[in-house]
Amino acid sequence: MNLRLGLFAGILVFIAAPAMAEVYRNVDAQGNVTYSDEPSDGAEEVKVKPVTTITLPKPADVREPEKLRKEVEKEGSVYDSVRILAPKNDEAFHSGSGDVAFRVTSAPGLRKGHRYEVTLDGQPVGQTTSNTLTVRNVFRGTHNAGVHIIDEKGVQVKTGDSVRFTIHRPSVNN
Repeated sequence: MNLRLGLFAGILVFIAAPAMAEVYRNVDAQGNVTYSDEPSDGAEEVKVKPVTTITLPKPADVREPEKLRKEVEKEGSVYDSVRILAPKNDEAFHSGSGDVAFRVTSAPGLRKGHRYEVTLDGQPVGQTTSNTLTVRNVFRGTHNAGVHIIDEKGVQVKTGDSVRFTIHRPSVNN
């Protein structure tokens, strides 16, 4: 039930995103915070980050696991490999904003309708048909990143080895 509600809310946000305008934050004399799409005296504009979208498999595809397994084996066998080129395994780097630029590749290249999906600490963070994907505001520390090839139904058909990297960011206390 929560998954359906979450998907529905995500779809609504995605559909409404192009129609969204600026968002303004205002604090009144009593310290109450309000948000509005119309500017007012003393209001400051809030930068809203874009929403990351992930394509999930259709429930009908998941209900037929044997058929799905055979399709995945057939589609996945088309690829010899998929891997992350950057960041490199055990790499450590500084990023003040927390942005991490992933570069991925497969042999052979992606088939029509397929996408790369990058995961961070086991959670999908983005999909792309190009060989690059930037993930914004990654927390400092050590992370595990993975890459998969996803077909047009949102099903993983090939998985590459994961890489481990450490990102250094300035502390908010400094």
